[in-house]
Amino acid sequence: MNANSDSTATKGTQGRFFEDLEVGDVYRSRLGRTVTETDNIWFTCLTMNTNQAHFNQVFAERTEFGKPLVNSCLTLALVTGLTVPDTSENAQANLAWTDIKLPNPVFAGDTLWAETEVLDTRESRSRPNVGIVSVRSRGINQNRQVVIEYQRSFMLYKRGAPEVADMFPITEQTWS
Repeated sequence: MNANSDSTATKGTQGRFFEDLEVGDVYRSRLGRTVTETDNIWFTCLTMNTNQAHFNQVFAERTEFGKPLVNSCLTLALVTGLTVPDTSENAQANLAWTDIKLPNPVFAGDTLWAETEVLDTRESRSRPNVGIVSVRSRGINQNRQVVIEYQRSFMLYKRGAPEVADMFPITEQTWS
């Protein structure tokens, strides 16, 4: 086979499409992510959150937690991100996050993983290239504690939708 041909077999992944998800499927993130103090302070400043429990060590030491809490919106964003390779890498858009619960705090130094269960799938009534997927997800720390749970729905492209066609720029140039 010609090394320059676009028919050369390649190994890779394109993520899951609407047709790949079934109600009851459970996905666990392949990677965990350790939250750092820098992550927390930058996210808190970026979002203009002025609650000192997230960035003021002296203030946080006076709270029941005794140290700064990780911003809960960062926890939501991080755990959602950890679910993307398994569920929504090919999403057109998120539709909703609901029933968000934060049963345990997150601190700098905690490592989080995500687990997701598919609750419902249906065809979109208005967009033929996507389906609607509903999932529940949770973030679990290194101590096996659930730190966040939520439900999310999103529009997920179908396999073959033009919006998710392979965009790799095939070249005619030979390897050097």
